[in-house]
Amino acid sequence: MVAIKVVSERNYEVKVDCDWLAELLPELTQRAHVAVVVSEKMSQSVRKLLPDQPNITLIEILDGEDGKSIESLNFLWFQFAHIGMTRNDLVLAIGGGATTDIAGFAASTWMRGIDWIAVPTTLAGMVDASVGGKTGMNSPVGKNLIGAFHSPIGVLIDLSWLSTLSDRDFSAGMAEVIKCGFIASPKILEIVSGNSLQELRKSRDVTSRLIAESVRVKAGVVSADFKESFTREILNYGHTLGHAVERDSNYQIRHGEAVSIGMVFVAELARDRGLINDELVSEHKRILESFGLPTTYEKSALPRLVKIMSLDKKNRGAGIRFVVLTGVGNTTRIDDVNDDEIFKAYERISV
Repeated sequence: MVAIKVVSERNYEVKVDCDWLAELLPELTQRAHVAVVVSEKMSQSVRKLLPDQPNITLIEILDGEDGKSIESLNFLWFQFAHIGMTRNDLVLAIGGGATTDIAGFAASTWMRGIDWIAVPTTLAGMVDASVGGKTGMNSPVGKNLIGAFHSPIGVLIDLSWLSTLSDRDFSAGMAEVIKCGFIASPKILEIVSGNSLQELRKSRDVTSRLIAESVRVKAGVVSADFKESFTREILNYGHTLGHAVERDSNYQIRHGEAVSIGMVFVAELARDRGLINDELVSEHKRILESFGLPTTYEKSALPRLVKIMSLDKKNRGAGIRFVVLTGVGNTTRIDDVNDDEIFKAYERISV
């Protein structure tokens, strides 16, 4: 097991390659009430694993992005009230990024903030959503525009959950790992370039190393800039267009798949600005496509995507703000991109 410290409004550890239930047992016995938030799809399997204790209540929400809604939030608040949750109690989020996002947000708002622990069960959740204290929900006007910074008291990453994922979901999580490589860790790019999807799925050791390195990247950034005043924006590499693609597809495209498309788009923008060379753009496509990730999107969607991007939470003023590379491990921001630049870059990733 590897323990990685995160410094934020509270200090906590992300434990990589641990036995999640063994780590949780002290908390499960010490709290008067523990609300375990899971998606409908995960409910039955999680129920079988949890100890039969009267202080533990399982709460089901809708699967995936459907669960990140005001309806789910209201439902969780109602359940917390019904249970009698107080400031000394615990929310336990077990599931993918959507589940940890909404459960963490519910914890941040109940009695102005109670403790919560994340047990991510997807690769994307392990390396991204569960680490850093961002919690939130979607709304009709955009993804993650409503939320709060409220860190968990711990994150427990048990690699045994990965065996439950489809190849598509594992690959979608790899997009966030690859993102960490481009923005901060050439070591990650070296490892992923030398391993196929199936080789990674068979090697617990290599997968554990990739997850730990990705968490280190995120922990370092979050510890330096918890509330995203500037530095933390680099974690949104590929996310400006990515979030727009997710919403435009009505969330039929996985988060990591959309981020993959977004990374290639901003690589094209950066090349047009003379910030990176052709080789680095090609490296984006080669690595992402080697894991079966998409790097193109439909041509007719651009007007819709621009409208969605105009509401991106990174924006400052009227312009759309993009995180771009100046090289592997080096980033900057551009917020003066004109319509013609967006059109030309998008033209090269559209079908």
